[in-house]
Amino acid sequence: MVALQGVPALLSPELLYALARMGHGDEIVLADQNFPTSSICRCGPAEIRADGLGIPQLLEAVLKLLPLDTYVESPAAVMEVVPSDKEKGLQPLVWKEYESLLLRAGCASALAKIERFEFYERAKKAFAVVGTG
Repeated sequence: MVALQGVPALLSPELLYALARMGHGDEIVLADQNFPTSSICRCGPAEIRADGLGIPQLLEAVLKLLPLDTYVESPAAVMEVVPSDKEKGLQPLVWKEYESLLLRAGCASALAKIERFEFYERAKKAFAVVGTG
């Protein structure tokens, strides 16, 4: 048996296979446990499970292998908070961690924030959705 070197151990063979098959313009969604991963994946994207992992640790591992698209305004996006939470000034604290990980990977662009239902529609066109939690 041959062991690959430099590949983060938390990346499953299924996820590595998906990353290897992605090309220009393909997107991958790293979804939290509340995201409707299975429902979205009925529309086309591959469903990959990463139960027990958090998005920050998974994002850090993926960024070690997958280069971000430098030809788009913002190569990373999050689902915008709903208007009522936005009015209260609520913003997920984890977004700062995402931005820090992206910056370390060479991405200085701000996270794009996409309205909830637009995000769902965009996710339906993704190459894969990785369900975490």
